[in-house]
Amino acid sequence: MTDSVRRRGDVDALGVLWGKSEERAGGTMNLLVSHLLDTAAVAERMWDGFLAPSGRRMLDRLAGGPGKGRALFAWLCGVHDCGKATPSHQRLWPKGADAVRAAGLGWHEPTLARHRWRHDRAGAFVLREVLGAAGWRKEHIAWVWPLVAGHHGSYPSFKATEQPKKAMKQAAGGPVWAEAQASVVEWLTHRLGFDRVAEVEPTRVPSRAEQMQISGLIVMADWIASNEEHFKGIDELVEVTPEKARDRAGKAWQALRLRGGWGRLPEPGPEAFQDRFGHGPRPSQTLVMDAARRMPAPGLLVVEAPMGEGKTKAALMAAEILAARFGADGVFVGMPTQSTSDPMFEQVRSWVGRVDEELPAQVALLHGKRMFNREWRALVKESGDDPDDRFGGVDEFGECLDECGEDEYGMGAPEPSGAVTRSGSRGPSEWFLGAKRGLLCPFVVGTIDQLLFAATRSKHVMLRMAGLIGKVVVLDEVHAADVYMSQFLKEALRWLGQAGVPVVLLSATLPPHQRRELVDAYLSGAASREEFETGDGLPEPPGYPSVTTACLALDDAGPVLESVACEGWRDDLTVELELLPETVPAPKAGKEVAAAAQQAADREIAARLGTALADGGCALVIRNTVGRAQSLHTVLCEEFGADEVTLLHGRIAVAPKADRVEQCLRGLGPPAPTGDAGQQRPRLIVVATQIAEQSFDVDADVLVTDLAPVDLLLQRIGRLHRHDGVVRPARLARPRVLITGLADRAGSPDPDMWQRDDAGTPRFLGASEFIYRRHQLLRTAALVRAALVGGTGAWTIPSQVPGLVASGYGSDDTVMPPQWRADAEEARRAWTAGEGERARKAAAYLLTRLGQKEGATLAGLHSGSTPGGRAGLDALVRDGDATTEVVLVRYNRGTYRTLSGRALTANGDVMDDLLDDVLGGTVRLPASLTEDARGGLRPLPGWSAHPRLRYSPALILDERGSATLGDRALRYDRVLGLVVGDGPP
Repeated sequence: MTDSVRRRGDVDALGVLWGKSEERAGGTMNLLVSHLLDTAAVAERMWDGFLAPSGRRMLDRLAGGPGKGRALFAWLCGVHDCGKATPSHQRLWPKGADAVRAAGLGWHEPTLARHRWRHDRAGAFVLREVLGAAGWRKEHIAWVWPLVAGHHGSYPSFKATEQPKKAMKQAAGGPVWAEAQASVVEWLTHRLGFDRVAEVEPTRVPSRAEQMQISGLIVMADWIASNEEHFKGIDELVEVTPEKARDRAGKAWQALRLRGGWGRLPEPGPEAFQDRFGHGPRPSQTLVMDAARRMPAPGLLVVEAPMGEGKTKAALMAAEILAARFGADGVFVGMPTQSTSDPMFEQVRSWVGRVDEELPAQVALLHGKRMFNREWRALVKESGDDPDDRFGGVDEFGECLDECGEDEYGMGAPEPSGAVTRSGSRGPSEWFLGAKRGLLCPFVVGTIDQLLFAATRSKHVMLRMAGLIGKVVVLDEVHAADVYMSQFLKEALRWLGQAGVPVVLLSATLPPHQRRELVDAYLSGAASREEFETGDGLPEPPGYPSVTTACLALDDAGPVLESVACEGWRDDLTVELELLPETVPAPKAGKEVAAAAQQAADREIAARLGTALADGGCALVIRNTVGRAQSLHTVLCEEFGADEVTLLHGRIAVAPKADRVEQCLRGLGPPAPTGDAGQQRPRLIVVATQIAEQSFDVDADVLVTDLAPVDLLLQRIGRLHRHDGVVRPARLARPRVLITGLADRAGSPDPDMWQRDDAGTPRFLGASEFIYRRHQLLRTAALVRAALVGGTGAWTIPSQVPGLVASGYGSDDTVMPPQWRADAEEARRAWTAGEGERARKAAAYLLTRLGQKEGATLAGLHSGSTPGGRAGLDALVRDGDATTEVVLVRYNRGTYRTLSGRALTANGDVMDDLLDDVLGGTVRLPASLTEDARGGLRPLPGWSAHPRLRYSPALILDERGSATLGDRALRYDRVLGLVVGDGPP
């Protein structure tokens, strides 16, 4: 009997098998075939108005030619819940179960009650049986069944989708059930325009990245079709028609305001840069655009250029060119931090608005503190609800939860469903703003973590990957990724390379080995190989700024590699180096000794700045730890007055930190075009931690900085004399950097320590060695020494940047003075072992494991441990950054108050007008307090039902601003921020 011949009794089966209960379908049971057809109809809408041109072309190729991909895509989405046509699922809703039994489809209840079988896994089993009977080839069945098995967020192994052995084949049912299951698939197949199930069979096996994209799109279609407001239940089979499903899908699509990005984008011409940014391109920007136009296939484009060269604008234009040439429909821009994402969000909105005036509303900001961004908050506040916290019941019985019964936030909530969008919102569709869906928005600006999450073996990773595939990916400051983060970055590049996603990487200081690893990772994916080494085939950049491109030729001729360079737009800056050693106590020195050394170092800097700024000027001081920054700030305030000194670090609460950043950008940012010519800036000293390294667009007349690895040191130096048109005091007319945080071998602050022939390796601050490792600090110190001893006493920036970075991260021992080499070799061995261990630690959580990167399907991808919860993901992709954010609350005489002093209720209940004030007291604890915070801090009682606060632990301060956590004394100071232990008075 062919599958086109209707079986006896299948009408009864199709008319009773339920997909969603009355409680989850708007009061009327929704037939299973109704939900399948609704999902297929949503898929058709996605094809017409959401999929990138590159995605449609990929599906057309799978289906056998132009115009055939739409029906295949709709079928793949529609068939996702076929596993609900099993006793294991149909027994779960008593009312529906009675009707199914009455139709002659029975089961042994005690057996199934003991041995549950999730419908997503059952669907894989059912589909294998049906497709095998229809004559599908094994290689196509093998890649299609994981799409069904994984539609609730994780991909099980083949074995895990088999019937539970102890259920004695009752879970899938007997021959009558097999007939009903085949009828469900055949019914859907016929309604989508196919004559036979065999006719649906694809003509080629997609790459695993393409399978991942399809999988994520299936989840998207399912979630939209699960919205009971737009897809109310239909319990009569005669009412289930393709026409009605398409009408429902169309109305839902409109109501949710869903859409894609550019669609078909014409390639921008030479005049486009002027049109987008209001001025012509610099030579390096033209270099980037021309390189993008020459690429014969989607690939990797690496831009290396000095700070302030205009890399971002060049990258956005390259993204536009690559999107037009290769069919991308949007852009993801990944930044190193939340604070750098905010200004980029504004820049991207402005850029896409010049392409199409409707597009700025389609740009999403994606990071944990986005509601503190005024522009973002204004875009979404009119919706009336919090899009970051909308969940609904995709699976009403909780079967789709993680194995531990927790959702993404670790609270046991059910899966997100299709959220309803209020028409008042001027931002992207709120559907895109729910949990795990942000990357599906057409244009996204966020932290690089969002991309790194897509390279983890986490639940619903297919949604994140589907959000990236179909876009152009731009990543800024990629040099900031350490060896741990780099494992996730390279894993993401492998998947993006296999999917043919154009990627633009930006860096001012990229070590050569890192450039090569990133290129090899992308090409290994493009070639679908476990490893790919370009070796000597990857050309070194011939100058600086430079652009390196890498892709695979479409004719399988191998990699196409190119590296070009040009002159920068600014003249070189000669930066004078000066060593300012300080006493560095031995590691086991007591607290009193360390405090005295710190005070002496602070006083020395105050004296030096007093001389340097005698005629005015602005200084930036960067310390490697919060404690050092707080200590120095206290001393400088005594010397210069509080009005002339600003402190900036990560343990200042969110609201005051944002105000201080804005203050710094006003005081030290680019001169206003209409400002008074010749007006010198007021004297100002900014004391900061590493927060000042990245995308901090300030201009200092003089820099004081703790020693750091050479690329980071150069980033810090990039804040010196950064802007044209700044009037500087005569004594600060030449840029100068004073380097602190080190001493001679004995720990003494000898300014001539490098002039002595018998001088050994320097001693560094213990905290600096902990953060950066001794090996990297020694290599940087050697480069500084070379300039000061027998050199010019200066670095020429930016022309020396590539060479300094290459030497700092190279293996050439000649950079080391002979008397340092024994110690340096020991430090190198320790560093190599540590880096290897960190890489192995990350490898345990990568989306694919070593030896499995050439896998043909998604089966078993989630086998093994997976991270749980938002905090778990954050900690997962940033080794050593498993810190906890808490909300600071004051408590006095039975009343809770916000950090700024506004009163809450006795339980801490928060009215809407107080929410920003409460969240403005959010602060990040040091990593050393993470375990104590997770074990001892909870939200206030009144926050338990608040959508924004119910997951936020409160750190309760007494009337003096003090608290105890574990065995550590804490104090929040209005100026210093959070002080841990014995901080400055």
